[in-house]
Amino acid sequence: MPDDIETLTLTTTDGLALEAEARIPTTARAAVVLPHPHPQHGGSMRSLVTSELFRTLPERGLAVLRFNFRGVERSQGEHGHGRGEHADVIAAIDALATRTPVRPLITAGWSFGADVSLSVLDERLAGWFLIASPLRILRPDEFLAAHDPRPKFFASPENDQFRQPDGVRELTADWVNTEVETVAGADHYLVGRTAKVADLLEAFVDRLP
Repeated sequence: MPDDIETLTLTTTDGLALEAEARIPTTARAAVVLPHPHPQHGGSMRSLVTSELFRTLPERGLAVLRFNFRGVERSQGEHGHGRGEHADVIAAIDALATRTPVRPLITAGWSFGADVSLSVLDERLAGWFLIASPLRILRPDEFLAAHDPRPKFFASPENDQFRQPDGVRELTADWVNTEVETVAGADHYLVGRTAKVADLLEAFVDRLP
């Protein structure tokens, strides 16, 4: 384990303890919370895209925090079907915001983590970066970020098995301040395309005020 990884315990508003890790480079210019993919399909904070962003974003000057949703590995509680996990994302924002004053602060959720992030309207967020978002974990009216003026950027794999870019564009056509970028040659799992996702994320952060 690299020396710069801080092991954390997050506390949710409903009293659960969640395991988490943070990396905060001294030169950080932005902060990123990394919600992971679906817990009931093997997703955890150690899943591929989440792990790769946690590994590589600090090298790009971004502070990162990854965590396990409730009921995953050493995190307390039970799976909340995307609704209980709302509080988990807020607990992660709390922890990262406490550990670094660096802003902007965003979420960069992958799959299930992306959909859950879209239900979070925390005032500290500067925007949402959505990786392979299936847009099906919650009801459409639960994606509260849809009509928020802050920017939303979908990194949508060209061959995603759950929601391809045209489907994302169709479902978000009436959303506010929303951009969809196709990740060419990638499927939902983004094997071999994580560096491209990191490039898009860094560019998104650098455009934020």
